[in-house]
Amino acid sequence: MTHTDVQARLAALGDPSRRAIFDLLADGPLPVGEIAKRLPVTRSAVSQHLRVLGDVGIVVHETLGTRNFYRLEPKAVAQIRDYLDNVWTKALSIFRSRAEKRTKGKGDTQ
Repeated sequence: MTHTDVQARLAALGDPSRRAIFDLLADGPLPVGEIAKRLPVTRSAVSQHLRVLGDVGIVVHETLGTRNFYRLEPKAVAQIRDYLDNVWTKALSIFRSRAEKRTKGKGDTQ
């Protein structure tokens, strides 16, 4: 995974319609028509959003009979999660460090 991959995936999820599709697919694979029924966008728009999500590796599709079912790609989702976990861990560490410095500083003045 590269930093560029994660950034592209986060950018793709920056669109509210794509996040809604992501949320729907978190419950399991769905065909385009079913996704479109659940969202206030056209089937064509859903297809375009799925293409963007597919281009960055978040979504993959499988053909079953005459229908394409789309699902989340677990490895890509895990990479996004790992990135966010690292950012959050760093932020908490900095917060803790500053809080400890502040607490030590107050103890010195009393």
